[in-house]
Order: sequence, then structure tokens, then C-alpha cells
Amino acid sequence: MTTSEELSASANPESIEKLKENMGRVEQLSKRLADVLSQKVPHNPALDGPNQELYARAATAYWAEAMQNPAKLLEHQLEYWSKSVLNFAEAQKAFAGQMEPMDDGGPKDRRFSNPLWETSPYFHYVKQQYLTNADAIRKAVQDAGEMEGKDKQRLTYFADQIIEMMSPTNFLPTNPDALEKAVKTEGQSLIDGLENLVTDLEANNGELVVRLADESAFELGSNIATTRGDVVFRNRMMELIQYKPATETVHETPIVLFPPWINKFYILDLKAQNSLIKWVTEQGYTLFVVSWVNADASHAEVGMEDYIQEGFLTAIETVKEICKVKQVNAVGYCIAGTTLSLTLSLLKQRGDKSVKSATFFTTLTDFGDQGEFTPFLQNDFVDGIEAQVEEEGLLRSWVIARTMSFLRSKDLIYGPAVKSYMMGETPPAFDLLYWNGDGANLPGRMAVQYLRGLCQNNEFVGDGFELMGHTLHVRDVDVPLMAITCETDHIARWKDCYAGVQKMGSRSKSFIVSESGHIAGIVNPPSKKKYGHYTNTDLKGDSTAWMEQAEFHEGSWWPRWQEWLKKRSGKQVPAREVGDSGYPSLAPAPGTYVRVKANR
Repeated sequence: MTTSEELSASANPESIEKLKENMGRVEQLSKRLADVLSQKVPHNPALDGPNQELYARAATAYWAEAMQNPAKLLEHQLEYWSKSVLNFAEAQKAFAGQMEPMDDGGPKDRRFSNPLWETSPYFHYVKQQYLTNADAIRKAVQDAGEMEGKDKQRLTYFADQIIEMMSPTNFLPTNPDALEKAVKTEGQSLIDGLENLVTDLEANNGELVVRLADESAFELGSNIATTRGDVVFRNRMMELIQYKPATETVHETPIVLFPPWINKFYILDLKAQNSLIKWVTEQGYTLFVVSWVNADASHAEVGMEDYIQEGFLTAIETVKEICKVKQVNAVGYCIAGTTLSLTLSLLKQRGDKSVKSATFFTTLTDFGDQGEFTPFLQNDFVDGIEAQVEEEGLLRSWVIARTMSFLRSKDLIYGPAVKSYMMGETPPAFDLLYWNGDGANLPGRMAVQYLRGLCQNNEFVGDGFELMGHTLHVRDVDVPLMAITCETDHIARWKDCYAGVQKMGSRSKSFIVSESGHIAGIVNPPSKKKYGHYTNTDLKGDSTAWMEQAEFHEGSWWPRWQEWLKKRSGKQVPAREVGDSGYPSLAPAPGTYVRVKANR
């Protein structure tokens, strides 16, 4: 049955009556919607966009360029007018039945995959005019010639956000997929979509955070985070999990892994076949993993020094005591890798050699180039965050999640929102997206320290980061190290990670670039044979020179890391079981802290 036949079949009197009945149910959902919005706690408006000074500077720069080069402005305006008139004329011909098949020959955008975008004069006109408007906005931003550097980068970013937001697929009257489904389901898809919208708002106290995964499909310790282990230590900052050995003997030097506290640690233990945690134990290592607390109001004054003292240093000392060793091999992922670097600088200055080697996953230490985060790391945004955390004591998980999502807004905001709210679809049962939505609140003091001292002022590679009575510097990181970065990582770009590693003081450095991004490049098991990696032992040149001379290897970097780690892990000793050293189980893995949902 063709699309037109389906629509005709759906337009019989009984279907129309059913449609009216369904639309009547909207009233009940509308009341719930009004209730939840009325109870929304307002947040600092600076978190929603740049201050007006940016747009004022943009307007001034644009008109200054226009005054100096009026012909260029006129050329762009005439081009915009001409395209708009042609779009309208094309649509008129199509409505009159005088137009040939409408394929613009441009790059294919999956948002416009419905055939009606090409066969319907109405939808084709809407699409073409949207693309014309988008092109005009981008050219206007480009013409703001006097704006340079970060201002131009921010203006480009926010202009792109406006373009993405105004896509016709984001609105019911101009989304043929949503309209077709509404008619076919007699309005049930719209009812389901409104239910999804209200449910998401209710779950986040009125803040709109699009749910990306079906949360009912997963249970920690049941079908994700299932590697066997036990919590052997707990304080206000973290639970320390010791994983059950998978071999009869293990390397003498244990591993302690520090995941980021912006997210939950089980990204490294989603499924057995993808689990880095399980794989490490199978290679014959005693593995400990830190599970960070999900901050609440009682953690408002917790700073970076508390994460170091009560997290990193306490975990290292506990692992040394449990395993009866003098040194550990440490691993830090993302912000935990940054903090591991701070910890290593502190240990160096104290003359403490507790860490034998360090592995960094997607770790930034040099924030000189802020990359895609530039729009969010200027004073107007950070001032807004600081004001918000002064009031609440926390940087809420939804702020972090929204910021991350806007970096990929088409895929992480508008696409899922259309499917959920207009198409009425249930989010997919996808473990990675479930983890992505299981965020954590950050202590207010720690968030400001990190944003001001490290991200904005880049103190760790500059004059030094003042903490715990020491001036910490990246050059003090002098243990043997391996850094794993990811080729398409937009959060911790590999070139920026490389710049930080170059400044570290170690004489033994290994640097790897894995294919894929911030998560998939790290969670890349050998069994998948999916993503390869690049190596180059020469770290003297810049990142471009490094990559030009790098050797590509098929498959995961995990075995290469294991070979490197094995040389620094000592002799084989009998496998260590929980409780052997006076630290009994406090709870089975994955523990209790990981189960606490962020207070939104």
C-alpha cells in the first residue's frame, strides 16, 4: 500500500472519530504538564545561553563589515532573496502539476529521508527554504569579520544551535513522519509522545532532559555491571571494589582504576563481552576500581583536594595494605586522569613512590585549547555556574548532561526528542545510552576549582595549581606512563591530550590513538575486532608530525597495554581473594554508591 493509500484508509469516519477521542485525552496530560511546569525550580539564566554582549558584538562587527564592503552584503542579500523566490516559484509550479521530480542533488540528511520531502511540493518547499535560511545565517556569521578567536567560535556554535533547533523536522506541522504516524495510529502516537514528554519533565523537576534509553530494561548487578567483586572499603567519597580473580595466580603489583565522577564507573563493565574490568582480571591482575559517591548537599564544600586525599591517596594506601605491596599501577579515565596527574605531582613533591606506573584514558592536562567546550568555558557561563552552585551547593547532573548533549544536539537532543515526543516511541533498550543518562551531581566547590583553575586558567601547565599546600605542576608527573586517546574524541581531543603528555616529566612515555570516540575508543574489546589504533614512539614533534609518522595497527589497543603493564607488574603470586587481608566484604559489586541516582 502506498503512502497516499495508507492516508486515505486512515481517513474514514471511524478513524476520524477515534482521532477526536484520542485528542480529548490530551486535556488530562495537559493538566499534568501544567502542574509539573508550575513546580519547576528556576535556575540561573546564564546556564541557558551566552549573555547579550556576544550578540551585540556580533551585530557591531557585521554592520562594520557591511559599511566597509557594502557590495559583499548586497551580494549575499540578493543571493538569499533569489533563492527564496526560486523556492517559492518551484513550489508554485509543483502545486500546478508542472514540476519534474524534485531532487536537489545535495548531501543526504537522514532527517529528510521521508520521500515526501522530494515528492510533496509543500514539504519540498519547507525543506529548501530551511536550507536557504541556514546557509544565510552561516554566511552572516562568517561576515562578522571583526570578531576573531573565541568570540567567533562561540558565535558560530550558537548560530549552529539555532539552525539545528529550527529544523522543520522538530515541528509537527512540518514533519511528514510524525504526521503520517499520527493519522495511521488515530492520534495515539501523539498521546504517547505527550506522555513521554510529561514523564521526562516530572523525572527532572520541570527541566527538559530527553530520556535516551528505556531505564526499565536494565538492572545493575543483573544484566549490566555483573563482574564479580566486593566493596572492601567505603568512606564519604568512594567505595573501593576488589574484583574476584579469574586466574590461579596474579601479578604481584595490583591495579587501582579511577573512573570519572561525572559518570558512573560501570561504563567499563556494561556487558561481559565488552567489559574492560572482566578482561583485566582474566589477564591475571588484582584489580580494584573506585566507585565515587553521587554528591548531595552535604558535599557542597568538597574540593579537588578531598578527591585526592579521601579518594586517590586513600584508595592507593588501602590497596597497598590489602595486597601487602609498596606500589600500585594506577589508571585514570577523563577527569580522574587529570586528577591522577595532580596526585602524581603531589606524591613527587612528597617523595612518595607509591605509584609504579600510570595509565591515562582520554586525559586532558593542558587546557590551552578548549576545543568544542570553548562556548561553555567563558566567564558568562562559568559565572552562571558559580552563582548556581553557591545557591545549591551542587552542579546538577542535568546541567552537565545538557551541555554534553548540545555538543551533538542533532543526535542527542532533537533526534531523540522527535522520536519520543512526536512519534510516541519508547526509547531503545541500549545499555550505553542508559549509562549516559545515569549521571552524577558534582560538589559545588570542586566544580568551580576545576572550571576556573584548570579549564579556564590552565594553571597545571602554567604557573602551577595551588592545592594542599603545594604548587602542583604537570612536569612533576615522572612515573612510566601510557596515554590512550581517541581519534574522534570531542570531549578530550587527542591532540590536546598529546600536548599535555609532552609536558610531563617522565622519561618513559607511550602514546596511543585509538580509532573512534571518547567511549567506544576505550571500550574496545579485542574480540570485537572493530577499531584499530596508532602508535609512534617519537613524541618530540607536534601532534601533526606524530600522526604522520604513526603506525596503524588492526584491532584493540588492550593487548598492547597489557604487554606494557606486564613488564611493570612484578612476579606471579597466588590469586588474592576478598577478606584475605582483614578487609571483609561490605557489599557485593557493583556496590551501593553506584545505585544512587542524581538528585535533580
